[in-house]
Amino acid sequence: MPHLTVLLSRLSAGTALLLPLLSAPGCVVPRVVDNPTLVSTASHEALWERVVDVLHEYQFPIERENKLDGLIETGYKVGSGVLEPWHSDSVTLEDRMESSLQSIRRRALVRLTPAQDGYVVGVEVLKEIENPQKLIINSPGYATFRENQPIQRDLDVVIGPSTDQGWILKGRDLNLEQALMESIQKALVRP
Repeated sequence: MPHLTVLLSRLSAGTALLLPLLSAPGCVVPRVVDNPTLVSTASHEALWERVVDVLHEYQFPIERENKLDGLIETGYKVGSGVLEPWHSDSVTLEDRMESSLQSIRRRALVRLTPAQDGYVVGVEVLKEIENPQKLIINSPGYATFRENQPIQRDLDVVIGPSTDQGWILKGRDLNLEQALMESIQKALVRP
């Protein structure tokens, strides 16, 4: 019994030390960057390459690039949790906790629009949460030997893009948008 009291006192002391660190928003006040913002540059190609480099730094896979429309679309990236500090798509601790407890994915859209003094760069990051339609069973043979449903064959022709089932749009991820905009501006300054 004395071991239990010592263990509980150490656990509560550790929790008391860790709780302010986990709940504190941080000492650094983030800089707010206008989105969209005007970037003064003469070279469309250099700006385009720097934006793609920043998206690669955040490990977003580029799905589609259209230089004529000035649009870069990324594929979905699964949100990084607390145990993945090397991924920088979860900007705040709250985002990391959310990605640890719920499946999150993000997708970025970057627009480069020509303006009089350069280009207007706008970043939009969409965040979705997973919504499984039924119970997820993690047994080794579940995908191979499904006993509860017969094989379903849909022979109808699909017209247009199919909808992605099981994900709910949560909205825009403003924290990641700000981080991407700041990284783009820093990338334009470095040689």
